[in-house]
Amino acid sequence: MPLVRIGLLTEGGYPYATGEAGLWCDRLVRGLPQHSFELYALSRSAEQERRGSVPLPANVSRVRTASLWAPADDGRSHSRRERRRFADCFGELVRGICAGQAEPFAAGLYGLAELAREQGGLYAALRSETAVRVVEAGCRAPGAGRGLQAARVPDLLEFVDELERALRPLSLDWYGELGATDVCHAAAGGTAAIPGLLAKRFFGVPLLVTEYGVRLRAHYLEHSPDERPAVRALLAAFHIRLAAEIYARADLLTPGNAHARRWQERCGAARERVRTVYPGMEADRFATAGEDADCGDPDTLVWVGRVEPAKDLIALLHAFAEVRRAAPPTRLRIFATSAAPDYLADCRSLAAQLFPDEAADAVTVGENPVTFEAIGGPEAPTPADAYAAGRVVLLSSVIEGFPLTLAEAMFSGRATVSTDVGAVCEVIGGTGLVVPPRNPKALADACLALLRDPERARRLGAAARARALELFTVEQNVAAFRDIYLLLLARGPARPEAGIPFAQPPEARVPGHWTTPTWAAPTWAGAPEAAPGEPAPQSESVSPGIATPEPASLAGAVAGSVSAGPVPAGSAAATEAAA
Repeated sequence: MPLVRIGLLTEGGYPYATGEAGLWCDRLVRGLPQHSFELYALSRSAEQERRGSVPLPANVSRVRTASLWAPADDGRSHSRRERRRFADCFGELVRGICAGQAEPFAAGLYGLAELAREQGGLYAALRSETAVRVVEAGCRAPGAGRGLQAARVPDLLEFVDELERALRPLSLDWYGELGATDVCHAAAGGTAAIPGLLAKRFFGVPLLVTEYGVRLRAHYLEHSPDERPAVRALLAAFHIRLAAEIYARADLLTPGNAHARRWQERCGAARERVRTVYPGMEADRFATAGEDADCGDPDTLVWVGRVEPAKDLIALLHAFAEVRRAAPPTRLRIFATSAAPDYLADCRSLAAQLFPDEAADAVTVGENPVTFEAIGGPEAPTPADAYAAGRVVLLSSVIEGFPLTLAEAMFSGRATVSTDVGAVCEVIGGTGLVVPPRNPKALADACLALLRDPERARRLGAAARARALELFTVEQNVAAFRDIYLLLLARGPARPEAGIPFAQPPEARVPGHWTTPTWAAPTWAGAPEAAPGEPAPQSESVSPGIATPEPASLAGAVAGSVSAGPVPAGSAAATEAAA
């Protein structure tokens, strides 16, 4: 199989962090050993880099890191002409943010990228008094929202600081290398996708953006009590415009579920450029529990996840009080993967009030029917052990994206009762009971229905496991991206300077002076200079505010399908794609 050179863009994750995002990237890289991966990581903290990277497979050829947390002052003073150009480009960007206009935002963004490569960085300029005054003028201009017009000097200073961090990828020295890759794959939207936008703009590299959690949605959900309303409004306006630009320019978007897909389409993503690819999970970890449907206490309800307000354990505890009145032997075991300490304390206190310790007789130690346990403890060393503790698994969230714990319960062959939020209905697909959020009575009734009908619970658990094995395995996820990489390379935007796809053997990419490909990137982006006597490489300059004709789109190549995996070989869709 031909070798594809993939630039993988991450933010706050792989290869410097574990967690679901890091695990997904690692599974993808290890699952495609025939392809070469170059990692371009934006780190969020010094602690993250201090812990070091995870062990990397042999097909990772390069790792580049840039921090979003540390100052990046270039120490350079700018001339009056440079300051004037910066004010013009930054003014276009701010006008696009404050007035909600796509064209000035794009012109300003790519104009700033041009300035960054000429001046060696924009740290000082983006934090200058000029930048603050430009933002202030944008907030006071006609057409700006009421929330933006209320911004005061402290709000402007804080926003400029946050904006500089978000735009720091414009000043990186990655683009000589990134522009030579076959495909840029951003593992998230937002800031992580900016290097891919520039590689596509200046080099024509196909851009693939995967979002298992929509960055724009996360911004709306993240809220700090100390956050200023005007700053929040400015940042929201920036993220809306950045998301719209990413969705408009990406050759292909791969959301992890239809819920994320709807967010992308609402922000302007073309339906023909969107293909749903569910996240892959390791089914083998839950094989023991899944293959033994009769294991676990039939009178035990199980909840697994992070203990935080979005999971609404308060409603769950009130629902369990209703269950106990109708079925006194029932127990509730809450397994925490992590917890917000204050919220966990509130839940423990409520459980103690609702369910006083009970004892069978006068000499027996009383026990509470609700237990709070940690995964990794003696009774639940692994998540599979937690799911195997009962016959019914609950999800009580009021906010949810792709519910990973629900998919794990399905792999474990458990019947589920869930609230109708996020992608829950899409994941369940009729193999579990779904109730409205913030409705303890409905949650209790659904639990009692399964507790009173063990055979129905067994059938639902078996159907849930079959669905999970069909849609949510690592194998289907890796196979989908294997096909997508080849699709983007074969059907993506034409790159005349790159020659014929696969025409270069892998050894042509070995660093050294003995080979200088004819399609080398412009010298300003870090490409090697031309040898004496040879013509200098040509650079395609893009002036600020002047749109470059877009290459051929991917419309029709992935004809608006919502797919759980790759197109099967020999199918009508595959035959049409190959035609």
